[in-house]
Amino acid sequence: MRNPVDWALLFLRVSGSLLLLQVHGLPKVLHFSQELQRIEDPMGLGAGLTLCLAIFAEVLCPLLILLGLLTRLACVPIVVLLLVSLVLVHPQWSLDEGQFAWLLLITFTTLAISGPGALALGRRIAEPRSKALWLY
Repeated sequence: MRNPVDWALLFLRVSGSLLLLQVHGLPKVLHFSQELQRIEDPMGLGAGLTLCLAIFAEVLCPLLILLGLLTRLACVPIVVLLLVSLVLVHPQWSLDEGQFAWLLLITFTTLAISGPGALALGRRIAEPRSKALWLY
């Protein structure tokens, strides 16, 4: 039987990734044209690039995390996106208004610190003594 922490990390990876995908990622992909018209561009990169970077962070990265592939590395764009959203795009949000973003930030920062746990595809692929294991 696996350690309960491994099951908890699996639950955190799966639930956090599915929430981010469902609430933010998939709507951006499915309604790309509309999202392109309304996306904020706080860094001055242009709406198209900003939207593509958001889709990368909200679709591709959660899929990697869900599988436990490059988990720590995949958490970085999500954490950056959430910080930009909270600090630059919505600085006026109260804690109540930004609670979903804060919870996602807590979730993905925790995974960036802890890694995916033993129940991850990345652990099965990497050699047990690999120096790059910290990425998973």
